[in-house]
Amino acid sequence: MPLIPEEPQIHESAQGPRVSPAAGRNAPTPRPVPGPRSAATPRPGRPGPGPARPAPPAQRPHSTLGQSQTARSETRSAPQVQLIPASASGAIDAADEAVDLLLDSGRAPGDILVLTTGEQHPWAVHELSFGEGAYWAQHDAGDDVFFAGAAAADRVKARPVVIVAVNGDVDGSAARALPLARERAGALLVVCGDPQRISTVLGAGV
Repeated sequence: MPLIPEEPQIHESAQGPRVSPAAGRNAPTPRPVPGPRSAATPRPGRPGPGPARPAPPAQRPHSTLGQSQTARSETRSAPQVQLIPASASGAIDAADEAVDLLLDSGRAPGDILVLTTGEQHPWAVHELSFGEGAYWAQHDAGDDVFFAGAAAADRVKARPVVIVAVNGDVDGSAARALPLARERAGALLVVCGDPQRISTVLGAGV
């Protein structure tokens, strides 16, 4: 599938060693209480404010993460698929970095859905502690990044971008969730996990 410029590609090197982690990310810290936010404020699941993130370049000629509005409408039934190599224990972090990159490139928070195939994302755990009604109300509002478990993949609504963190068994929950995730992705499906095993699940077309 041809790469279409507009938004930055998530390179496989994004999962390499982090030589100089940003202040505030040196060690796991308590997750902040999520609330209404815009793309300019920290996304759910990230520590509090740290050093300002450098502004993304005005133009990224070789980018492929996402597509133009015209291209998205043309490929609604066949989203672009990108694989980010990650271990099961690092898949959520890889998905979080993908969310950051998308928001930095101008994606609206409500465009993004994140699914986990193993343990729930900490944001989802926090929000579910207030009850499923309030949790799913945020999903239905569609104005922020939403995190859900793969078991709920058949309940979530389609969004332009779906990110799957394969932090569980690829042959089990992921095998069931990935095809559903691809159906829910309007323009782009990003999968964080073992590329070889994921390609086997999704087929040779990825």
